Amino acid sequence: MNKTSIIPVILCGGSGTRLWPLSRAGFPKQFLVLSGTQSLFQQAFLRLQSLASSEITITNSLIVTNEEQRFLALDQLYELQAQNKVSAPIRFLLEPQSKNTAPALTLAALDTMQNGNDPILVITPADQTIHDQSAFTRALQKAITVAKDNTIVILGVKPTKPETGYGYIQVKDSVEGGANPVIQFTEKPDLQTAHAYLNQGGYFWNSGMFVLRASVWLKALQQFRPDIEKATQQAWQTHQVDKLSQVDFVRPDKTAFNQIPAESIDYAVIEKCPGSSIPISMISLDAGWNDLGAWDAVWQVAKQNAQGNAAIGDVLSTNSKNTLVIANHRLVTTVGVNDLIVIETADAVLVANKDQSQDVKVIVNQLEAGKREEKNLHRKVHRPWGWYDSVDEGERFKVKRIQVKPGASLSLQMHHHRAEHWIVVKGTAEITNGEQIITLKENQSTYIPQGQKHRLANPGKTPLEIIEVQSGSYLGEDDIVRFEDVYGR
Repeated sequence: MNKTSIIPVILCGGSGTRLWPLSRAGFPKQFLVLSGTQSLFQQAFLRLQSLASSEITITNSLIVTNEEQRFLALDQLYELQAQNKVSAPIRFLLEPQSKNTAPALTLAALDTMQNGNDPILVITPADQTIHDQSAFTRALQKAITVAKDNTIVILGVKPTKPETGYGYIQVKDSVEGGANPVIQFTEKPDLQTAHAYLNQGGYFWNSGMFVLRASVWLKALQQFRPDIEKATQQAWQTHQVDKLSQVDFVRPDKTAFNQIPAESIDYAVIEKCPGSSIPISMISLDAGWNDLGAWDAVWQVAKQNAQGNAAIGDVLSTNSKNTLVIANHRLVTTVGVNDLIVIETADAVLVANKDQSQDVKVIVNQLEAGKREEKNLHRKVHRPWGWYDSVDEGERFKVKRIQVKPGASLSLQMHHHRAEHWIVVKGTAEITNGEQIITLKENQSTYIPQGQKHRLANPGKTPLEIIEVQSGSYLGEDDIVRFEDVYGR
């Protein structure tokens, strides 16, 4: 018996602004550990790997993300690889800029149809949680069977409350465990309409997960949005492939990609399919699904005590009910409060009413309008070579704690406006300072003059940590000129 070939496609380019201040543009929510011991992205990857069976084979996995997030995703896949949880080859499709999900899926379809192939794509966002893995696997395997006949299959979740934050799917016949023809899609309704859907039945939440053949997606896109199909084809024609540690980085043409209209999978194609020549059905998903779209959803899936309080980190509470408190850097306490969200990070604290947590996006918009760095980056910033933590700064100085992974190195670079002092506190550093290459061990230091080429590398087998003291007239991260960089930046 021939096995059905599938390719998991994980859409991993979101920003997760409603989960600020933990989720930021430079470290969005899909890379956070909000439940269990793995990030949402890692959970999504492992869930799709479970679909392999005696009838289904996974040929490779596709991660669609952007240039800035590729090493965050790669590092988290390396963690799974170290645990022997990664087997199939992995390809990254790198978007030069966010164009929403329709162009992202089109890139995946074009990539998988090379060499005359036409696999079934299993598409999922990277930022959801599933409570019942077995139920998830059964539903997706059923969807794969239906998609073999050139039908688009969407996963629908039976609503448990009148939710206004989700889109809804109306189906013709609500057959348990079967494929139900879709009548129509409805965007986020008001509360009265959501109540009516719940009472009427036959309506399901749109999970954002799809199963379809690559050729079916391209056919539907040509029919409903030929402008997106044509523009993405043009960007794909001159794509390039780079390899790093047996992982493929696939880059479409940047100039052509930037001309693609931005649109979601739903708006571009899915919502137009009912009543058209493109068949679309829904499989019901009863697996404890949650898209963690806001902090109240995180509270719902978190482990709660008898008073309904959920806490992560160093938290003490008394006479408090139905609260979520996350403490990252210090002790956080609550006294006599109800229905609150309290999120503490090194550089920002959020306090919100749980019922209004969707409005965190308003604060993020204010940060963006004020051009505040807290919107984009944490105090601790991850890089492909390790991370840095900006522990202090003032007029004409900044102090960073820097960690470099074993065998990794920063780019060969220089700065126009600042000088740097480096002090090794752990490990061994190989330092290029102008024409000189020196090795420093713990408690040794060096000085990098303004305008001098330099590089920091870790030749050892343990992490290297240094303290960097910057001084100068301008200390922004954009004051950097790279001459050589193994990460292609």
